[in-house]
Amino acid sequence: MLFNSLDFALFLPIVFVLYWFGSNHNLKLQNLLIVVSSYIFYGWWDWRFLFLILISSLVDFSVGIALLNQHNPFKRKLLLWTSIIINLGILGFFKYYNFFIENFKQAFSFFGREINVNSLDIILPVGISFYTFQTLSYGFDVYKKKLIPTKSFIDFSAFVSFFPQLVAGPIERATHLLPQFYKKREFNYALASDGLRQMLWGLFKKIVIADNCAELANMFFDNYTQYPGSALLLGAMFFTFQIYGDFSGYSDIAIGCARLFGFDLMQNFSFPYFSRDIAEFWRRWHISLSTWFRDYLYIPLGGSKGSLWMKIRNTFIIFIVSGFWHGANWTFITWGALNAIYFLPLLLTQSNRNNLDIIAQGKLIPSFKDFIAMLFTFTLTVFAWIFFRSQSMHQAFGIISEILSPTVFTNPKLVDQKHISLVIGLILFFLCIEWYGKEGKYGFSFVGHVKHKWKRWTSYCILLLIIYLYGYHGEAIEFVYFQF
Repeated sequence: MLFNSLDFALFLPIVFVLYWFGSNHNLKLQNLLIVVSSYIFYGWWDWRFLFLILISSLVDFSVGIALLNQHNPFKRKLLLWTSIIINLGILGFFKYYNFFIENFKQAFSFFGREINVNSLDIILPVGISFYTFQTLSYGFDVYKKKLIPTKSFIDFSAFVSFFPQLVAGPIERATHLLPQFYKKREFNYALASDGLRQMLWGLFKKIVIADNCAELANMFFDNYTQYPGSALLLGAMFFTFQIYGDFSGYSDIAIGCARLFGFDLMQNFSFPYFSRDIAEFWRRWHISLSTWFRDYLYIPLGGSKGSLWMKIRNTFIIFIVSGFWHGANWTFITWGALNAIYFLPLLLTQSNRNNLDIIAQGKLIPSFKDFIAMLFTFTLTVFAWIFFRSQSMHQAFGIISEILSPTVFTNPKLVDQKHISLVIGLILFFLCIEWYGKEGKYGFSFVGHVKHKWKRWTSYCILLLIIYLYGYHGEAIEFVYFQF
């Protein structure tokens, strides 16, 4: 079920009414309703894959209970590895089986030998990478005794399958989200209204910014051999705003929706395109995944401690694994490696934590130094997104070589210039709102602090009017990160 669909527009109010008025504020009934609603939400896409969520929930719930009663270090480690192998085994089969088979065949053909191994027609379950990492965090935290395992399978299932963030995050830690299912929840009007405001902003990002940019980005990338470098650079820019509007838009809707039910989800984006270096960008982009890899992979490997070689090794491991997490394609691995290369100079000069504050905090205009740093970081990011968006390495290098050729200075001679100009105008409007609200949790949050009610409602009406007039009017388009 898509957030930007009529189905969800009907589903959400029904669940909301049942949750607050049909459960009589009974905590067990509310949690059970969340589980049932979440399974309906996910099963709307394909009910068969509900069994994967159920298996993952049963495995990690059982492992958690077993760890509680097990004090032998070897057996505790064995239980943890049982969770890791089963969860990553399921993820690996559905997401990476064909990738390894095809590369295995190519490796043998390189040495002049052919092997007959067939790939499979595997459907990738929506959101499998997200809920797999969420359940894994539970096993890790219980193993490290940071969390007492729950004895309620309903509570645990609600944590794993919580529908607002089930298919595209944020990837919640068990230490943060699971305890919220134990506490009695009271409806809070202020939090609910802020949640609706954030959902509205998320829908604007998705329907107006992301979907319009997607139409243009697809046009350029899918027909890249027909366009000069100037047009392809424009296409890369459109994809840059497409993926941000799409993914951060989903996160805004998820966080706002969770707030309607009395839950607090972690912030997943913090205005990443206003970053002054790549380290700051990764502290602000897909925060739930970046911090997951930091805590469960980077730090266990030694983090920034140890020799220079270890620091470099750990940096490349975390970025390449992050790239591979996104998809079974060399383009994603290259994207991850490229970001590691970007990050390396900051690590070697120990300047990766220089920009921890908000850019131009308390100011309307950034300093010249900050502006140049932000522009340079944005340029590096746009370049890296070309690999992320391309279907193959051949396509990525074809686009980059054209952008780096003299044709980048030519007139792109675009057919639908009126529509392109409109989308650029919408992007500029979007950036202005984001910049003005950069000190909040999301771009539109400042409207909630406007004193006069009529001004707030005028702002909402303007945003709704823009969504109506300039939103993508075709069928509801899936969110980009559903494929991951």
